[in-house]
Amino acid sequence: MVSILRYQPLKGLYLTYEFFSTVFLRVPLWILTSIPKSWRPRTRWTIGRSVKLKLTRHMIAITKKVGPFKKTPNYLAITPGIDVNGIWIPPIPELVKDELAIWANVSKVSSIRIPGYWQHKKGSTIDVAAPPMPGEKVVYALHGGGYTALSAHPSDPTAAITRGLLQHIDSVHRVFSVEYRLSSGDGLEAQSPFPAALLDALAGYVYLVKNVGFDPSDIIVEGDSAGGNLALALTRYLIEHQDSGFPASPSALILLSAWADLSPQSANPNTSWLDNSKSDYIGIVDGDGLLRSIRAFLGPHGLGAAEINPMISPASQNPAMKITFKGFPRTFIAAGGAEVFYDMLSVLKERMVNDLGEGDGVRPDDGKVHWHCSPDATHDWVAVPYHEPERTETLKEIAAWVAAT
Repeated sequence: MVSILRYQPLKGLYLTYEFFSTVFLRVPLWILTSIPKSWRPRTRWTIGRSVKLKLTRHMIAITKKVGPFKKTPNYLAITPGIDVNGIWIPPIPELVKDELAIWANVSKVSSIRIPGYWQHKKGSTIDVAAPPMPGEKVVYALHGGGYTALSAHPSDPTAAITRGLLQHIDSVHRVFSVEYRLSSGDGLEAQSPFPAALLDALAGYVYLVKNVGFDPSDIIVEGDSAGGNLALALTRYLIEHQDSGFPASPSALILLSAWADLSPQSANPNTSWLDNSKSDYIGIVDGDGLLRSIRAFLGPHGLGAAEINPMISPASQNPAMKITFKGFPRTFIAAGGAEVFYDMLSVLKERMVNDLGEGDGVRPDDGKVHWHCSPDATHDWVAVPYHEPERTETLKEIAAWVAAT
């Protein structure tokens, strides 16, 4: 049911009330209650970080009532802007076959034309969609947002990640992001459920290889949160369908707070879902919203698909889950010690290490999996500019890891 606060003049009146009550009442109260270290979400956090977390959670709660503060770009059009380099990605209907065709038929989705956006390193003179320079690596970015929100557009909050990667990785001069379809609705009525986003991610990858000319060995796939889930699904599909006309799999994966398990999470004692609920801006405080996102993404496949499908929940602990990571490329897994996804990321790491080995991120001849944990970081902290020094430390470690190839 859509809240009446999404309509004017009630929306304007409500936002005015929230602005003044937050500035003059909530923020001062949050500051006062954050002075004792024991009252902060994490004792090592500063007062400023504690207040910013509470403000972030409050802003998220407001948007759930009134909707986004501004219109979010989507797959229907290329949204223009300053230094926005948008292109259209052609569909790949000829490559939709095997189980992908079955899933698509169940969900009534197909491969369609979608937008993609290029972001270049500051001062770059490379033309939009120009063929790769000798030795050039490219990052193929898949944004987060629970499969139901946010965008690949350079104005999106998650674009802070791509800007950070461009700033710190010397061999990467541009990043390409795909505006995959977001899911909405519920059950049989869901719009663009699985595998719509996977179809779009595959089309973007094929575009990079066949249209622009990048060799898969020079492509680094990066995904944050739900984008990390999509990055894992994309890579798995490429590995398992090498004879289906798709290019080879990428040279590396960067997974930032990846949503690796979409099955219902347990709020049992001593689990990160419960222990970190006070230090993260997602979790059991918005369990209903998270479940709505899962239902919208799974659509007619049902919640059971999140328990046993490796393309959807590679960290699911359902005994019926059969999964291997053999053949996967070098992978950088970043987890925040203060985020609710920490446990599922630990499961993902353990499974990947079992098949690929664990490395230190510097020597290219050791194990393929590099684990990076920022003990006091929340979910998707690389997308949060104020989350320092963890954000810059993580970007520098990613840059060193990329340079080690």
